[in-house]
Formats: sequence, C-alpha cells, structure tokens
Amino acid sequence: MKLVIKNSDIDIKRTFQCGQCFRWKQDADGVFRAIVGGKQITARETADGVVVESEHSRGFLENYFDLNTDYGEYIRRFSADPVLKSACGHSAGIRILRQEPFETLIGFIISQNNNIPRISGIIERLCENFGERADGGFAFPSAKRLSGITAEELAPLRAGFRARYIADAVRRVNSGETDLESVYAMPLGNAREYLKQIVGVGDKVADCVLLFAFHKLDAFPKDVWVRRVMAEYYPNGLPECTRGAEGVAQQYLFDSIRADGLIKV
Repeated sequence: MKLVIKNSDIDIKRTFQCGQCFRWKQDADGVFRAIVGGKQITARETADGVVVESEHSRGFLENYFDLNTDYGEYIRRFSADPVLKSACGHSAGIRILRQEPFETLIGFIISQNNNIPRISGIIERLCENFGERADGGFAFPSAKRLSGITAEELAPLRAGFRARYIADAVRRVNSGETDLESVYAMPLGNAREYLKQIVGVGDKVADCVLLFAFHKLDAFPKDVWVRRVMAEYYPNGLPECTRGAEGVAQQYLFDSIRADGLIKV
C-alpha cells in the first residue's frame, strides 16, 4: 500500500522525534522506518508530499497518522495566545499518532528517568528477545506473548528498576485487572487513576499513554521541559484557546522549549 499525504500540517521528522514514539528510525537516505502493528512502515518526504508505504491498509495508515484531524484549525485556535503562536510557528507539522495501547504503556513505563536513545535501546532489546520476527525486524511483543514474565527474565533488556514495572503491567493486562480497551470510554480523570493502579505509573506516564494511545487530547503530560514552560509563561494554567486540546498544545510547547529559546514573545 502506497499512500501520499499531501498535507501541509505534517512534518514526519518532528512527529517521530517529538518524544511520543520510540521505534521510528531514519536511514542515511532520509527514509523513516518502523515496525507498527506487526508490519513495517516507511515514510519519506518528497516534492509531492509524505510518501508512506506498508502492507497495512489505507484505513490503518490514515488512522495511525491521524489524517482526519485538522491540525491547521488547532494552530489557528492556539495562535490567539502569543506564546503558543510562537511555539506553533516553530513546531507546526507535529501530529499526535494513534498508537497501540499496550506498546505505548510499556514504552512510557520504560521512559521514566530515561533519555530517548536509551529508551529506544531497551525497547529494541524487548522486541528482539520476546517479539515475533517481522519484515525488517521484530514486532513489539503482545501482553499475551509476555504472559508470566518476571523482572528477572527481563534482565537482558538492561531496564533496571523498570523491569519490575513492566512485569506488573503485563500481569495486570493478562489477568484482566487492567482492561486497556475500557480506557477509551473513560473520562480523563477516571482513566488516569485507573492506569495509575499499575506499579510505577504516575500522572506523567498515565497522561502520555492517554494522549498518545487513547487520543485523549485533553491529557497534558508534564515533564521537566513542560513544567519550565508552565512556570515561566502559564503560572495560572493554559489559556482558554487550548480547552479540549491541551495535549496538542503540549507537543508544540515541548518541542519548542527543547530547542532552547525558540519561544519568543
């Protein structure tokens, strides 16, 4: 399946490198590749738009890249605020990917007190040791495939204290204590508290999972970068123009502040 995305509101490099996903890698020829949903997807920028190729269906790809959402409208809304207008000007093109919940949960458990290269390395070792072989690499292992895994058996990942958290998440999902499908229908606050029952999942990890897997756009993950933005520019909270889409605003703010000084008012 070949899909050409002719959309000015997508920048694949920013989308893949803004901290919401960990398996996309760019080749020397500029092509991004990842195993998503058990199949490889490639994406590259061309003069005609973003060219995406995969054995996945058009519907899967359109959903994954959230192509039916008008991000230009978010930018127009957010631009009522001068700080967000600056952030959108710098980081336009970021889209919130619709990722698989279990993989996203484990990925953000691994992300705690970690940097992106190390997170990606741990996830790759998880896939290589426990995932099924897929075109061009290994698929992310399902909860069922990891059933019964212990922290000790996860030692090859070199995940440190996070191994115990991964094992608890696997156990809860397989036992039904944590029903990830039910989270889609939950209000944000209830969903956050539900995920926080998993050992090692706090507000930030829960909000990342809710935003990047369940597409709850009102989730607003706060890491050190976002807390810095909030303290400097929004000590009384985000402006009204972000209501219901705080998570989209978070991505523009996060990407901009990491660039050091690119938020200019």
